[in-house]
Amino acid sequence: MDLATIELIQELARSGSIRQTAELSGMSPTAVTRQLDKLEHAFGTPLVERTPRGVRLTAAGEVVVARSHNVARELSMTRQMIDELKGLRRGHVSVHVNGAAISSILAPAISEFSGLHPQISIEVVVSSAQAALDAVATGQTDLAVTMFAPVDARVVIRFRMPVRHEPILSPEHPLAAREELSISDLVGCRLALPNRSFGVRRQFDARLRAQGYEPSEAAFTTSSLELQKDLARRGSAVLILPQMTVQREIDNGDLVMRPFTPQSRIETLLDLSHSLTRHQSFAARQLLEFLERFLDRHHG
Repeated sequence: MDLATIELIQELARSGSIRQTAELSGMSPTAVTRQLDKLEHAFGTPLVERTPRGVRLTAAGEVVVARSHNVARELSMTRQMIDELKGLRRGHVSVHVNGAAISSILAPAISEFSGLHPQISIEVVVSSAQAALDAVATGQTDLAVTMFAPVDARVVIRFRMPVRHEPILSPEHPLAAREELSISDLVGCRLALPNRSFGVRRQFDARLRAQGYEPSEAAFTTSSLELQKDLARRGSAVLILPQMTVQREIDNGDLVMRPFTPQSRIETLLDLSHSLTRHQSFAARQLLEFLERFLDRHHG
């Protein structure tokens, strides 16, 4: 099974459609079906079953897709290592981040890096902090940038910085007149927060309980940073975010930050990490070193 066949079965698993797989792979549906038939013949069992809506994996197909993912990464890594030996400066790097807030922090860094290294492609995957660390440790991704992450001996912390989450709101909001805010000030306010799988929400709930309040549902529950910012700009909600994720809106006068009082602070660490044992490709090393310098320069 070569890399092209692995990529084909992976795409078929993602899309559930022979036609869509054909379009994305630059092949005809007949060619995709022929490749699938060859793969099923090689394994001696059906890998997909046809449904009115397309195709879905059989149990055997799920095994092949799961196992072939690591094979694809190893083949891609091998190709990058050979390119490196040949003096070629190209490749692909994958980064797992937990939460949209980190994505917004990374956006200017990745944009600048891409201008310096146009031959390196970058994939950014948003997941939970634990899933990001698992992906790094098992070789499913090259780097992780996380907040509210547990200690994990399988990874190396390359860069770390403290991050505070503060109330973010419209300059027209009544609380914007305050110099600082406490957790109790936000009780009864309409908030836009991510769900409780996110560390910031769990910390906010813990602060509420510490001050004698029972956590309740937020007016808006969403992990979409853009939706949160839009609600805040309209005066419909107060957010709890790192200031750097909304610095552009603050500079434009659309939003303001009012710090928490010392007793109400929500603090965590932003970590840039990589695997303790796995080899780093040229592309991964370049991005790792660049992110370390960028974060230290702009936020350190």
